[in-house]
Amino acid sequence: MTLLDELLPEYDVAARYWTLVGASPATVYGALWSADLGSLPLTRVLLRLRGIAPRERGATLRDLTRSGFSILGARAGEEVVLGTIGRFWRWRGTLGPATPRDFQALLSLGVARAAWSFHVVQTGAGKTTLSTETRVQCADAATRRRFRLYWTIVGSASGLIRREMLRAIRREAEHGDDAGRRQPAA
Repeated sequence: MTLLDELLPEYDVAARYWTLVGASPATVYGALWSADLGSLPLTRVLLRLRGIAPRERGATLRDLTRSGFSILGARAGEEVVLGTIGRFWRWRGTLGPATPRDFQALLSLGVARAAWSFHVVQTGAGKTTLSTETRVQCADAATRRRFRLYWTIVGSASGLIRREMLRAIRREAEHGDDAGRRQPAA
């Protein structure tokens, strides 16, 4: 069972993407934390439209946690899960960081919780699968309708962001500087 399964086993909407990386799981997990996500053109534009402005260079996964996502948990070398609670369908999104305890609490009417994971699995000699999954759970039927309408409009763009991030992490893992890479403690 993944950490994401433990944190958000029931959800209304989910999207999953993956890539095969020519590197060890440890290298991929390190690249997950060190890859420059702020310089990705599409990601930068789409996040700015939402009022989330990563720096031009050097915006890592941890930097993105300053924009409304919190690290809910991690299994070193395997998985990290970020989360937020808010009204994502609004223009500025009203994302709010959540502690693991807040995230598990009963949702107030009119809001949703989202969990976003990255998972690293060795798939063969020198090969690793890196996947990302986003899950959203809505508090009530009216919120679910609003979110699904929003997702119909932005779901494709969100998928493009996730795929661009996976490519950047894969590139970092396959060609990055292993000596300069730092892994955070779980």
